[in-house]
Amino acid sequence: MKALKKLSLMAMLCLGLAACKKENQIQPETTLFEQKLNNKAVTASAQAIAAGFPENFESGSKTSYTTASITLSSGSWNLNDALIGNLAADAKNGSQSVRIRNTGILSMNFDVNGADVVSIAHAKYGTDASSTWQLWYSTNGGSSWQQSGSTVTSSTTTLSTITFNTTISGNVRFQIRKISGGTARINIDDFSISTGGGTTTPPTTTPGDNSHLLLGNPSNAVASTSYPENYLMERTYYTSSYSKSRATPNWVSWHIGSSDLGSASRQDDFRADNTLPSGWYQVSNSSYSGSGFDRGHNCPSADRTSSVTANSSTFLMSNMMPQAPNNNQGPWADLENYTRSLVTAGNEVYVICGSYGSGGTGSNGGTTYTIDNGRVNVPSNTWKVILVLSNGNNDLNRITSTTRVITVNMPNTNGLNTNWKTYRTSVNAVESATGYDLLSNVPVAIQNAIESATDNL
Repeated sequence: MKALKKLSLMAMLCLGLAACKKENQIQPETTLFEQKLNNKAVTASAQAIAAGFPENFESGSKTSYTTASITLSSGSWNLNDALIGNLAADAKNGSQSVRIRNTGILSMNFDVNGADVVSIAHAKYGTDASSTWQLWYSTNGGSSWQQSGSTVTSSTTTLSTITFNTTISGNVRFQIRKISGGTARINIDDFSISTGGGTTTPPTTTPGDNSHLLLGNPSNAVASTSYPENYLMERTYYTSSYSKSRATPNWVSWHIGSSDLGSASRQDDFRADNTLPSGWYQVSNSSYSGSGFDRGHNCPSADRTSSVTANSSTFLMSNMMPQAPNNNQGPWADLENYTRSLVTAGNEVYVICGSYGSGGTGSNGGTTYTIDNGRVNVPSNTWKVILVLSNGNNDLNRITSTTRVITVNMPNTNGLNTNWKTYRTSVNAVESATGYDLLSNVPVAIQNAIESATDNL
């Protein structure tokens, strides 16, 4: 009897949810998986590894830091204040990796045709101090260079992989520039470039109203373990891109309507996410203990109070980031409260938030790069984009050049100004810092208008 009651309850719930859908929802026979399969931006088969990559630095030899070029399996590389390391203290997959000191540079002497995603394994060398480095690119044969993404910190002796979403067409080459740490050294390995390799352009299908990805997939995340640093996780109450090496989301995206805000109490059931792929580290409810950082929600608990299940879903540790208490409990929380007030005032909102960089300052003082014995990255910045619409249907088509978009970028420190408005910026600025393509499903002309503006209401 209990089983029959449970089935009946589930059937009623499904009917209720169906009745609440907006008028222009995608037809039921088109599943969200099929929508993603038809979207060129997120189709795994539309990605190809550039010829000769990943470059694992196993085929060459260079034992001196003196500037010189060597030929590797992918092509000719220039190593300036860098060498090919094969010592026990070199962090490496295989027998060799690149070792860079001072402000050395590892640079490609050749071009590849297009680069959608660049992934690089990195670590500090032996007992050396932490160092920072940047990825730069050139589209004119090395005549001029531009930085891609944000500055990276190598703070542990275990290789971790970072992904840059570059989305560059035509000829391009890359270089790694070590920018701090003095004589402290870093190791670089498994340099990979993914390019658009699809032979056809499938029709693009956009998710319907209330979809957590209505505005787009910011990093072209894919639900495949072949993309461990940009792993798509689609849940009932939010969608995220997860980084295996950082053990935090890159970004989380969700919709808030009046039906999401109810009377369910805060569950506080912080727990490991056992739905992560087999073999991936599962951050536990105690992983942040004593670190000086809060278990900071990306999708907030109070945005999901329609039911106990909805609220509980936000307490998975895969939805958390190490957040400075005065960030999490101060302007970040105030902005969350303000966002919900917009919903109760007759609006619906689409929210994308995330973090980037390494090195934050929590309640213990100083700069902390990782916690949980090096397993969880501490971000340097937290950011959020909130698109506001009055209640209605056909949401994507209702976005105009005057639609309100609130964007903030906050340092992950305890010395924050208490007013969240202090940290308002433009979508373009966040895209520049992260390498993401936010609001990509919005028509380009409208994107250009709303992404360049800074909210001032």
